[in-house]
This record gives sequence, structure tokens and C-alpha cells, in this order.
Amino acid sequence: MGVMVLTVPLAALLGAGTAFGLLLLAVGLTQRDAGPVDLDAATLDTESWLSRFASARGPVDRRRVALCLAIGVGVGVATRWPVAAALAGAGAWVLPAIIGPDRDHARRVARIEAIATWTEALRDNLSAAAGLEQAITASAIESPEPIREEVTRLATRLQRSWRLSDALRAFADELADPTADLVVAGLLMAARGSGGQLGDVLGELAASARAKVASRQRVAAARNRNRTSARVIVGATLAMAGFLIVLNRDYLAPFDGVAGQLVLLAAGGCFAASFAWLSRLMRDRDTARILAGVAAPAKSEAVPT
Repeated sequence: MGVMVLTVPLAALLGAGTAFGLLLLAVGLTQRDAGPVDLDAATLDTESWLSRFASARGPVDRRRVALCLAIGVGVGVATRWPVAAALAGAGAWVLPAIIGPDRDHARRVARIEAIATWTEALRDNLSAAAGLEQAITASAIESPEPIREEVTRLATRLQRSWRLSDALRAFADELADPTADLVVAGLLMAARGSGGQLGDVLGELAASARAKVASRQRVAAARNRNRTSARVIVGATLAMAGFLIVLNRDYLAPFDGVAGQLVLLAAGGCFAASFAWLSRLMRDRDTARILAGVAAPAKSEAVPT
């Protein structure tokens, strides 16, 4: 008798407020400044960790935020549970990256294959070109699509009389890929006159890149089994919850009170922890770069003509 029961208007209001708070948090974490801000030393010293974290985030996808907000409000109205509204909105935000197709993997594999193709083209151009810079410029004409923009900028920098080493370091910084770092390292050694058999080295690097693609494909196949298991768990849980809400609402009556909401929050926390662990298992760990942060400042890279 002493259990407080949430009415429909109150539950809808709480769910909408919770979802709106999640929206504001997402916008705050993903907001980027339009331009550089001149900060003094005192401001930098008092900058919070949240601000530093937000500065590393990409631009917010407002349509995705609106969809998550709509799902959270809809679940809140249907269940009259503010915790369910918050969990639904958060789940709609994070679950597609865990149980959906791994588009990042396909993009990374395509870039590695493109790097291998470009390396082979550069090796072939070395035999006909007058030098390494001419070979790089010629390779930009038919460079693979995933890295065409970066290769074109590299060729443009060389045509604008940038030092070869500086242009290559900027190229590696733009690609931000361990395989590209190996290729650029070989080219940097050649630029310093210690490349030796550069054509053979580039051929071996291209073969290594293609072997890495095959290895990543095998890893992706193993990860797909984890994604399938996660899809089955999520689908079965949502189907059971929907079935009980529609056909046997009385069975879920204990969740209408404050204690029930706390239990639901604990259950949602267990699911969140398990999916966070699963996401960590599926995370790409081949991200160590040997040329990280080596791009020279733009103002010092150009050489006057």
C-alpha cells in the first residue's frame, strides 16, 4: 500500500525530461567550436576534463539525437517508467555500433587495400620517373579512391616546393594509419639517401599490407559471431519485454514503484556493463603508429621558391 505508483502524465513528464537531459548531454559532449578561441593560461589551467573530452568529439548527428529522444519518450509514455525511457534512449544511441554492421572495419580495410595499391603503383613509377618526388606526383593521377584526397594533397605540396620529408610526414599524419606509417618511413629513409633498394622495399610493404587485410578479414569473421550473439540477446530481451507490456501488464506491476525503478536501473546497468565489455572485445587494437604526431607545423613546412 505504501508503494508510490507513477501515473501516466507523471511518467510521461519524467520520461520526456530524462530524454531531454540526455539530449542536452549529447549535444554538450559533441559540440565543437566554430573556430579557434584565444585562451589565456589561467583559463587553460581551469579547463575541466569534460571540456577536454568534448573537444575531441566529432560533430553531433542531430537526426540521430532526435530519433533517440523520440524512442525514449515513446518508451516512457508506453511503460510509464522514467528509467525505461532513459535506458531506451541510451540504448538507441549505443547499440547500433555494437550489434549493427561494422562499417568502420570495412572503411579501415578499404584504406589498407588502397595503401597497398598506391605503394605498388609508386614502386612501378620509380622505374620510369626521374626521382621519388616525380613518382609520387605521377601516382596521384590514378590513386585509389579511399586515399585519393590525401595523395592529391601530398602531390600538391610537392608541386608547391615543400620539402619531401615534411610533405611525407604531413601525409602520414593525415592518413593516421599504421600501415601508411611503414610506407612513409621507407620513403623518408629514401629521401635521406639511405633507401637502398626502395622498389623492393615498397613491394614487400605492399605484400605486408595485403596480408594484414586478410588477417583483418579473419578477425572480422570471429567478431561477427559476437555481434550475432548480441543481436539474439537484445532481440529476445526486447521481444519478451514488449510481449509482457502488451499482453500481461500486471506481471510488470512491481516495476511501477520507486523500488521497482531502482531494480530496473540496476538491471540496465548490468546490461550496459556487459555491452561495454563486448564493445571492448570488438575494438580494433591495431592502432599503434610509429609516426604519430610527427607532422611539422604548416607555417614551417613550405619552402620559399
